[in-house]
Amino acid sequence: MKVLVTGGAGFMGSQVVRELLGRGHEVLVLDRLTYAGRREHLAGLDCRLVVGDVRDRAAVARVLPGCEAVVHMAAESHVTRSLDDPDGFLGTNIEGTRVVLDAAARAGVPRFVHVSTDEVFGSVPEGVFCRPDAPLRPGNPYAASKVGAEALVHAWRHSFGYPAAIVRCTNNYGPRQHPEKAVPCWTLAALDGGPVPVDGRGEAVRDWLHVEDFARGLALAVERFRPAATWHFAGQQHRRNRDMAGLVARLAGGDGVRLAFRAERRGQDMRYALDDDATRRELGWAPRVPLEDGLRATVAWYREHRELWS
Repeated sequence: MKVLVTGGAGFMGSQVVRELLGRGHEVLVLDRLTYAGRREHLAGLDCRLVVGDVRDRAAVARVLPGCEAVVHMAAESHVTRSLDDPDGFLGTNIEGTRVVLDAAARAGVPRFVHVSTDEVFGSVPEGVFCRPDAPLRPGNPYAASKVGAEALVHAWRHSFGYPAAIVRCTNNYGPRQHPEKAVPCWTLAALDGGPVPVDGRGEAVRDWLHVEDFARGLALAVERFRPAATWHFAGQQHRRNRDMAGLVARLAGGDGVRLAFRAERRGQDMRYALDDDATRRELGWAPRVPLEDGLRATVAWYREHRELWS
């Protein structure tokens, strides 16, 4: 199958490219190569990279001929950046999704998988796990832009009968992630001897999923595509941020590295949690990477590639 992966030079996108290639698919990547998308992430992979913006109708139309599936991952994704400058998030995440959706529908691509996030549900109470049909209550501009993108997918399915599915996942971690994100930020700080910065008192809870497990699940969603499906992929490895940062600090720098608590992030969502029971049943998927094993390997990768972030 020939698959177009938008945003395929990013952290998650490049792992999805690896997974699809390993399963025998032909992969074409469309990526604008922003600060988080890098050619190095695709080094040595037998895929074609086209540098272009998902908001550029002509660029998107040029890469679609012959594609049998589109995996739409291109997005601005850092919550803190969205608080300071939401314009780029609304442009890429909403307008970019509209352009790619419309072009894929016009080209007759039979499979479209849109990648979203657990953040569309906003902060959820302890003990609650969001099923695919749970109400969407975004708590920050990034999450709101992803809700807008999902709404466009629903609209193209309803108005034009276009076969499109949605995938949501919990916090991914692993190699090649930009250090603005939590795990690489904590890792690099610990490798430098600390302190390791934590927002607020570190009470926010996140569910951690290794990027290899997510990529494997997403590939299954492409191969076993079902129009109008919504798949949830969750690690079910929930940790308070202070506990996760402490574990990373211990693995990267030893017991002597301390945590440094700073002001809480504006509009902090205190807990995200997905119910992925249906995904596990229907796709036969489950995470394989235990959290501490995945973190240990991730820390080793950053230790070996510190020059990328100097």
